[in-house]
Amino acid sequence: MNLARCPENPIIVPGKYEWRKAACFNPAAIYDEGVFYLIERAAGGLRPFHCFLGLLKSADGIHFSHVRDTPVVAPADFGFPFGSIQDPRLVKIEGRYYLTYALRPSSYGYAPTGIGKPEEIRYTFPGEHGRPERFMTRSGIMVSDDLIHWTQIAYTTPFDINDRDNILFPEKIGGKFALLRRPEEYIGATYGTDTPGIWLAYSDDLREWSEPVLVAAAEQPWEGKKIGGSAPPIKTEAGWLTLYHGVDADNVYRAGVMLLDRENPSKVIARAKNFILEPVEYYERFGLYIPNVVFPTAAVVKDGIVYIYYGVTDTAIACATVPLAELLNFTLGG
Repeated sequence: MNLARCPENPIIVPGKYEWRKAACFNPAAIYDEGVFYLIERAAGGLRPFHCFLGLLKSADGIHFSHVRDTPVVAPADFGFPFGSIQDPRLVKIEGRYYLTYALRPSSYGYAPTGIGKPEEIRYTFPGEHGRPERFMTRSGIMVSDDLIHWTQIAYTTPFDINDRDNILFPEKIGGKFALLRRPEEYIGATYGTDTPGIWLAYSDDLREWSEPVLVAAAEQPWEGKKIGGSAPPIKTEAGWLTLYHGVDADNVYRAGVMLLDRENPSKVIARAKNFILEPVEYYERFGLYIPNVVFPTAAVVKDGIVYIYYGVTDTAIACATVPLAELLNFTLGG
C-alpha cells in the first residue's frame, strides 16, 4: 500500500493561540456540504499537558483555518478544569453531529513511553485531587448542530478502566448505534486476548450500552503490543472499511486496515497483514515527546479519494490520500 502523503505535510502545526502553542494532533474530521471540517486536539504546554479541542475548516482538505480563536470543547466543560480532552472522532447521523472523545480528569506530565526524551521531571499540578481515577481515561459522546456548541450525552465507559478509541459508526446498524472501544484492561483468558484489542457495543439511545464483544486483537509483530480503532468506519458495498492503529514492542505506531461485515460488524471479513502507513518522514519520526508515531483518527471520502488525517509524534497533523477502490482492494487482498 502506497499512500500519497501531502507535499505540504504537516498541514497543521501548533502555535497562534495560547491554548495550542505546544501541540495539535489526532484530529476528527468530516466532509459536509462541500466543506472539510477538522477538530484538533491541542495543548498549550507539556507540563502540565492540558488538551483542548479546536475547530478548523477548509475548502480543499489541505489548507485549514480556525473557525474561532478559542476551543470549542475544554476539560472544564466536564468539571475537570485541570484535565485533558483527547482524540476526538466525528460522525453525522440523521442530521446531527456526534463527537466521541477521551477525557482525562487530572493534570499530568506527559511521558507515555519514556523513549527519545530527557528524564521526566515530576511536578505536583493543581487538580491532582487524590481521587483513584486521576490516572484513568474515560470516554464519552457529545452532540452538536453546528460543530461549535456541544452538549454532553453520556460517558460510554466507567472510571475504573482506561478505555479510549471510542468511535461511532456513521449510521445505525440494525436500528442501533454501534460503537468501537479499546478497553486497556480487557486482557487475559476471560477476554480472549493477551493484549488490548478492538471491541464493539450497541445502544438504542447512546446512554445505555451493551456489554462489548471482541472484534479484533493483535496478530502481526507490527501490532504486537496493542491495537485500537482509528477513524470512523467507511461504508462500502463490501463492508465497513475500518482503519486501526497498531503498536509494536518498540512503541512504534503504524496504521492498518480491516473490513467488517455490514450487518454484523463484530465479524471481520478481511484484514490486511501489512500496515498501510508507518513513520518514515522526519515529522513522523521526531517530535516534542514521542518518536515514531503515525496515528490516524479521521478518514474522509470525497470524489472517490480517501483523505486520511493523522497525528504525527503527538506534535502536528498530516494528511495522506488514497483512492477508496485501491484501499479496499488492498484490504481484500490480505
